[in-house]
Amino acid sequence: MCADGRPDETRFGLRIFAGEVADAYLQRAGVQRGYTIVIWRGRHVAEPTELAEEEAAAYWRELLAVGGALERHLVPVKVNYDLLGNSLPHLHTHVMPRYADDPRPGWPFPFPDGEPPPHPEAELRADADVLRRLLAR
Repeated sequence: MCADGRPDETRFGLRIFAGEVADAYLQRAGVQRGYTIVIWRGRHVAEPTELAEEEAAAYWRELLAVGGALERHLVPVKVNYDLLGNSLPHLHTHVMPRYADDPRPGWPFPFPDGEPPPHPEAELRADADVLRRLLAR
């Protein structure tokens, strides 16, 4: 993630937020509508415990702004914030809107085995446009 820089698009997603310390990418993978990854863009750290107090406050402020935009646009019943990093040791958070009819309501989101099909491109780009406007306020 450090080597990627801060591109507007990657093969994984569309950037919807470029903050002071974090970028947010709406994911192309058709796992769940609104699935977004927020990536720490300061110095390299793998764990949130490696952040200074000011860095942690800035990261959480920006992360919660992204979650709030997803709530306003998609109106999920819940938003999950998953700090994983098991396979990619760079601080990032999976922001997962949860819906009443999702694959496992009331439980952690079940990520599919293998690569899911992508979201329809028109829906993905329309969602990205709305989320960018909400986050620009």
